[in-house]
Amino acid sequence: MSDTIRVENKGDWREITLNRPDRLNSFNDEMHGALRAALEDARDEGARAVLLTGAGRGFCAGQDLGDRDHSRMDGPPDLGRTVREFYAPLVRLIRDLPCPVICAVNGVAAGAGANLALACDIVLAAESARFIQSFAKVGLIPDTGGSWHLPHLIGEARAKGLAMTAMPLPARKAADWGLIWDVHADDMLMEEARALTASLAAGPTFGLAQTKACIQAAATHDLSDHLDMEADAMKLCGESADYAEGVSAFLQKRPAEFQGR
Repeated sequence: MSDTIRVENKGDWREITLNRPDRLNSFNDEMHGALRAALEDARDEGARAVLLTGAGRGFCAGQDLGDRDHSRMDGPPDLGRTVREFYAPLVRLIRDLPCPVICAVNGVAAGAGANLALACDIVLAAESARFIQSFAKVGLIPDTGGSWHLPHLIGEARAKGLAMTAMPLPARKAADWGLIWDVHADDMLMEEARALTASLAAGPTFGLAQTKACIQAAATHDLSDHLDMEADAMKLCGESADYAEGVSAFLQKRPAEFQGR
């Protein structure tokens, strides 16, 4: 596998690290391919949770603009192709993974890097982390799902403010606004993120996958349709081995041993 990504197999879960620290983990085509492959491997090998983070002093600075230097190109880049072939499939893959995806934002998350984090299920950040919708600085729109996630998470007014001004949003304020889940001291972030990921991986991950799907679908469902989806999901959960184990453990007053099925 490319050295632009590090993958650690933790048994039931995977830790995936963006590994271009000299470029603030900004994306080039190689890293795109390596990250997608790592996530697909986690899915295909039945990982029950995934933790995504960055190497060095930042999480991800978005696209490596060195690859978009007009002075070295014959014409303007087709950024629509870049989104369709790289960023959009990556967001869809994270959202479709049948397990929790936790993101530990260890420093600056800018542009596509910020929105990659927001595509994950639970986002933790270091106190020093900042989220920057830097697209406005170069005449672009928030991609990687940003123009969808921002208004859904924090409302139109705040979404437009962040997107149009490119002002950095400190981690604590991001949590207060509901953009992310929680903030930890810099030196405690990875310990907390790994503990959470391990805990989720040991949990009833069949049901967690159904929970993920239902919550994600709520943005496009009316209440009546969503109640039907809930009923279908509850039927599947009720037939699962995890539910049977959870009930047995509760009645027998012992810790449950879930298998994710």
